[in-house]
Amino acid sequence: QVQLQESGPGLVKPSQTLSLTCTVSGTWITSGHYYWSWIRQPPGKELEWIGAIFNDGSTAYAPSLKSRTTISRQTSKNQFSLHLNSVTPEDTGVYYCARHIGAYEPGTSLLRGQGTQVTVSS
Repeated sequence: QVQLQESGPGLVKPSQTLSLTCTVSGTWITSGHYYWSWIRQPPGKELEWIGAIFNDGSTAYAPSLKSRTTISRQTSKNQFSLHLNSVTPEDTGVYYCARHIGAYEPGTSLLRGQGTQVTVSS
């Protein structure tokens, strides 16, 4: 059974870096042809894809967030991480790590973690 679990601080100050980690169990993030993604949901808004890392370590990012985002992985721990810098209150939301096939679009079938609330506030 494949499971994903997000972890990281729930409160980040403006201008700082938001860092989250996804721990995957039941499969290896280096196997298969999946998107290992970070997705977020701001309050009252739809899910927003942030970016992904692939089994070969390559990455892809949403154009609107690319300049502030880095996704990396720690294969020995079967984890992948999100770093979003220069955050503002508009980055507040529930952050999910997820696995899916093919590029994300609304309605894409996701296997995702339970999500973690991140609030950007001083």
